[in-house]
Amino acid sequence: MSTEGPPRSEQPSEGALRSDRGPTFRVTAYDDPETVRFVDAVQAFYVERYGGADATPVDPVEFAPPRGIFVLGDLPGTGPVCCGGWRRHDTTTIADVDRAVLRPGDAEIKRMWVDPAHRRRGLATAVLAELERAAAAAGCERMVLETGSAQPEAIAFYEARGYAEMPGFGVYRDAPGSICFARVLRPGGHGAPADGR
Repeated sequence: MSTEGPPRSEQPSEGALRSDRGPTFRVTAYDDPETVRFVDAVQAFYVERYGGADATPVDPVEFAPPRGIFVLGDLPGTGPVCCGGWRRHDTTTIADVDRAVLRPGDAEIKRMWVDPAHRRRGLATAVLAELERAAAAAGCERMVLETGSAQPEAIAFYEARGYAEMPGFGVYRDAPGSICFARVLRPGGHGAPADGR
């Protein structure tokens, strides 16, 4: 039995949200088996809604600090029930066709998910708040994400939290029904207006 504490992937993230009712977040590797189980659930959901998995290229290294982060949210006595991550864009990760849309310093949200058995308890809001907190602490200026018209609940969720629609980017930039959103984390960054565009 080790007395050195939990491995790094199981340690709570700095400033983790903790309460009797809310989740405790811990940083984990994108390719950790526990994380993969959640990512697979997200992809299965996309297959159900869109007829196929998200084809956006993803490298687990993109979600390792300082380039990004991936977190699992645990509830006491239950274990992990939600997840999410972001990856930072810079001049090397932004495709030429996206240079007018994405900016160096953008943090792109990927694989936000709440286990269906634990929904309607504020967990999605908690995950988003943790991702935004970590991105701002890492110096990112704006959160961006891509979703789709087959997820009206996600659209309503992000709009209610101050996300504004932005031009499309990534693999689905020209796909019918693809909708991208942004929210400025640090007003004044790159002269960005408050609506996130």
